[in-house]
Amino acid sequence: MDALVALINVAFRPEQIAIQGDRINAAKLQPFFTTGKFLMLEDGEGLAGCVYAEVRGERGYIGLLSLRPKLKGLGLGRRLMTLAEKQLAEAGCTVADLRTISARSDLVPMYKHLGYEETGTTPMPPEIPLKIPCHFINMSKSLWTRSRRSRDWAARSKR
Repeated sequence: MDALVALINVAFRPEQIAIQGDRINAAKLQPFFTTGKFLMLEDGEGLAGCVYAEVRGERGYIGLLSLRPKLKGLGLGRRLMTLAEKQLAEAGCTVADLRTISARSDLVPMYKHLGYEETGTTPMPPEIPLKIPCHFINMSKSLWTRSRRSRDWAARSKR
């Protein structure tokens, strides 16, 4: 758990332009293990990346995408996102949701490149200590692929 906390905090350091302190600690991380799953990548140096995926009915939530900073730009984030989306789709989710903070304007184009669309905004909870005003940007992506639609249609036709 310590390695996961350390990885997330180093990956989320750029948020500190807007939010005071570390992103997470062991106590805040613990509930994630009962509500969803972390998908992790390891290399010779240990934990290299992670992403959190949670099934919420027909929608899935993806969060805490984290990579060791020197590994950014190698396609590992895309790989983790693809794995999380696949896991959610296999669990029956038709949409993946995520959110990012408005102060990290560099992330919206990245998620759009992965097929996500902006769906609205949400205020930051009052318990998050902000340095500057910001909000969450909500984004979503359909997980319905052509082959999945075909399988679903075939299954309904057999009823």
